[in-house]
Formats: sequence, structure tokens, C-alpha cells
Amino acid sequence: MVKLAAKCILAGDSAVGKTALAQIFRSDGAHFQKNYTLTTGVDLVVKTVPVPDTGDSVELFIFDSAGKELFSEMLDKLWESPNVLCLVYDVTNEQSFANCGKWLEKARSQMPGASLPGVLVGNKTDLASRRAVDSAQARSWALGQGLECFETSVKEMENYEAPFHCLAKQFHHLYREKVEVFQALV
Repeated sequence: MVKLAAKCILAGDSAVGKTALAQIFRSDGAHFQKNYTLTTGVDLVVKTVPVPDTGDSVELFIFDSAGKELFSEMLDKLWESPNVLCLVYDVTNEQSFANCGKWLEKARSQMPGASLPGVLVGNKTDLASRRAVDSAQARSWALGQGLECFETSVKEMENYEAPFHCLAKQFHHLYREKVEVFQALV
């Protein structure tokens, strides 16, 4: 049984639901806060995620970072050497989806030449009548970027765990690959 630690960057525009997603995941769906204040730096959420069929687990250190460009310049140091990325947009806000490319580029620039596993999460699916980003469009973009794609409604507590379980599994897979390479050398 192995317990790994992974640094997860939670990125995306302001008001897409990053903090709500992190908080509801940490509380196992027990706590949905109706009012959030703007994150002005970084909040840290830590949670251990079991990796199915392995007996192993990954402790995710989730860095919930500010979505305002103004604050993002201060975050460079905190964004150094991420292991996984959780990119969040609001399905009712086309601009928040369009900006995912910029957030992805910023995260990947912290790991030049290395692979950065990640997920794209469309939040606020409970606002179906206001949807502006098509699921198929988001999935296609995510796959083109090498990301898994999820949709969630934190408010309705739907599918909020899946992105983090996927990240833990991706990180565990990378770890196993590195162990195999190392063992082949010995």
C-alpha cells in the first residue's frame, strides 16, 4: 500500500465555482456554502483519494487559486511544479471556457518539457436554461489538449468527486510508470 502526495492546481476564471468545487469535495458533499468571497490568493484543500483496484491512495494538495488576472501574477511561485491540473469553467459563461486555453498555457509553462495530466470541468450544469458552452465542444477541446472532461453541478452535488478521482488515478499511473522504468534499470 502506497500513499502518494500530488500538487493539484485548481485554475479558471473568477466565479466559475473553483472554491465551491474544492470545498464540497473536501466535505464529501456535506457542505455547500451559498455565498463565497472572491479568492484573493490561494486556499489549500487537502484530501486523500483512494486509487481503485490498487490499495494505494493519493493525497491531493489542491491549490485553489484566484481567478482574477490581477492576482494571478502573484501566484507564479505557488504554481511551481504542479503534478496535476483541474481546469474549471462555467457552462453558462462562454468567455470562461475560452479563457481555459490561457489558464492551461500558464499551468503548463510551470512544467516545460514535462507532461501535466489534468481534467477540464464544466461547472453549473444546474443552470441548463442558461447554458452557453456545448458539452461536445468542451469534450473535443479537452481531448485535443490531452485532458479528461467532466461536467458537474456543485450546487446539486452532481459529479463533483469524479474529476478529483480521475486526477488521483492519472497521478498514480504516472508514478507506476516511473517505478517500472526505475526497476528496469536495476
